[in-house]
Amino acid sequence: MERVGIWLDKKQAKILKLSNGKEEFLTLKSEVEFFHPSGGGRAPFKWGGTQDVVRESGYMEREKQQLRNYFKNLVDIVGEVDAIAIFGPAITREKFGKELIDRYPALASKIKVVSKQDSMTDNQIKALIRDFYKN
Repeated sequence: MERVGIWLDKKQAKILKLSNGKEEFLTLKSEVEFFHPSGGGRAPFKWGGTQDVVRESGYMEREKQQLRNYFKNLVDIVGEVDAIAIFGPAITREKFGKELIDRYPALASKIKVVSKQDSMTDNQIKALIRDFYKN
């Protein structure tokens, strides 16, 4: 039986594969850009004061595509498994779960939990996943 636990945020995913008493621990960097839109400038007309013109929709679309690539790479690493547990500190874990449901229904059917877990060390992540599958 092959089981996988993933702790992920926007920066990286930590993956622990458990199969027949063997463990494999991997790290996947996300390549999602962190941008801090700053905007503005003067309005092009005299009565306008300052105007924050930020191309937020462009940033959001780019981030959406980068997350989709990140999730695809993660699915490729996970492969065919019997069970998957997803953990993480932020909304990225929920987006990943939704992406599995929308685009990878066979893998989504193997989800056992999507749970909030704050930042952890590698050893804490391994212990969390081992304990989850023991219970």
